[in-house]
Amino acid sequence: MEIWLNPACSKCRSAVEILDEAGAHYTVRKYLEDPPSAGDLRDVLTRLGLEPWDITRTQEAEAKELGIGDWERTDAARERWIAALAAHPRLIQRPIITADDGSALVGRSEDAVREAVARAGGETS
Repeated sequence: MEIWLNPACSKCRSAVEILDEAGAHYTVRKYLEDPPSAGDLRDVLTRLGLEPWDITRTQEAEAKELGIGDWERTDAARERWIAALAAHPRLIQRPIITADDGSALVGRSEDAVREAVARAGGETS
């Protein structure tokens, strides 16, 4: 299991606490220091079953500067969104947890993080 996180984010720190309490085995990717490539993003989006606009933090200053809120949310515009996330990783929703079973989820709630642990076969109590 891997968790994409920003250490300054309280949701990310909470997710790590839950993973640690559960004894989960995971690696940390500080995605602001080690930004995902467009290919990484395509892979995680497939695993999440989401589109790039679903994991974009549209209220960030960078998003407003780029005018992302006005971008089309269509198949034709998908690569534009992915390129923006790769170039501006701060816009990626966090934390993202990829499980060993090939799935992934956005771990913004305690329940979502516990679901990731369960998918990995770990204990959640």
